[in-house]
Amino acid sequence: MSTININKNNFQNEVMNSDKPVLLDFWAPWCGPCRMVLPVVEEIAGERSDIKVGKINVDEQPELADRFGVVSIPTLVVMRNGKIVNQAMGARSKDAILAMI
Repeated sequence: MSTININKNNFQNEVMNSDKPVLLDFWAPWCGPCRMVLPVVEEIAGERSDIKVGKINVDEQPELADRFGVVSIPTLVVMRNGKIVNQAMGARSKDAILAMI
C-alpha cells in the first residue's frame, strides 16, 4: 500500500473511520528533516498492509496541523480508533517509527 495524502476533506473517512492504525506524517516540502523521513515513511507504507500511512502537508492543511498542535515538523502521529496513541517530533529512524506503532 502507498501513502495517502490526507486533507480536511478525506480526514474523517481515511483517519477517524479507519479500521487500521494510522501513521500520520506532518511535513512540508521545504523541510530538510521531513525529506529525510519521507522515504522511510513510504517504505513502511509499502511493507505494512496492517496499517494506513498518511501524509499531511502543513502548508496546505493548516487546520489539521492546528488540530494536532503541530508546532515543529516533521511530526509523526499514530492513531487508533480515532484517538492519538503516540506522537513524536523530529526525524526518526525506521525502527523508532515502527516502535511507535
